[in-house]
Amino acid sequence: MLDIPKPAEIPHADGKILHSVSDGVGVITFNNPDKRNAMSLEMWEGLGHALTTLRDDPDVRVVILTGAGDKAFVSGADISQFEKTRHNAAAAEEYSKRSEAQRALLASYPKPTIACIRGFCLGGGMQVAMLTDIRIASDNSQFGIPAARLGIAYGYDGLRHLVSLVGPSWARLIMYTGMRIEAAEALRIGLVDRVLPDAELWDATMDIARTISGNAPLAIKAAKITIAEVLKDESKRDMEAIKQIGMACMDSEDFREGRTAFMEKRKPQFKGK
Repeated sequence: MLDIPKPAEIPHADGKILHSVSDGVGVITFNNPDKRNAMSLEMWEGLGHALTTLRDDPDVRVVILTGAGDKAFVSGADISQFEKTRHNAAAAEEYSKRSEAQRALLASYPKPTIACIRGFCLGGGMQVAMLTDIRIASDNSQFGIPAARLGIAYGYDGLRHLVSLVGPSWARLIMYTGMRIEAAEALRIGLVDRVLPDAELWDATMDIARTISGNAPLAIKAAKITIAEVLKDESKRDMEAIKQIGMACMDSEDFREGRTAFMEKRKPQFKGK
């Protein structure tokens, strides 16, 4: 199992979503291991509460999302709820509306996000992972979207992110077949950013998160905003937003601190101001 240190954890969705904070790093845990962390509607809403809490916490500079246990990041939607929440088009539309707000929150999250993936990452789990900025996986991870095997349509946003990561040809292969993809293949096609031995996964993820936490928040925000705009159609890019965040960086206390620390040969102490 992942050897994850346990600071105080705040529960949501009857404890099936947990969040904690340590050294500027927020951690959200999908805590439904008996069902391989399958996502219920209540868990989607709990995820939204956890994301909002960490977003509004000034001490948090980066957020890691991970799964409890040793079997899965998120193995998809909780199929046991389908007869109640997704049994026809109208019910599926209501389900989508209630979960869409949480997906939108993650998609537009102002702080860097990292998916720490171990085991199964399927369906809705893939959607969560694709919405994060960085995806780090163990070498025993498996990925897939079994929508075609369940007779359901995967939404536009999920497919848009899939195509942006792996391209249209691989997206078609993944969607048409419902195939499982091993970690090494996921790395090769661009679905994940790094693959590590299972025993090294958590420490390596935390090292990256702490590095991000120690860097200048405004500079990271500028990078995040600019990359998001680059990915938009040219006609929809907000060049003014890019200009404004660039100017904010140049006028910031952090820029002065960075210059001073460099000259004094010490580690900078950034405040995000």
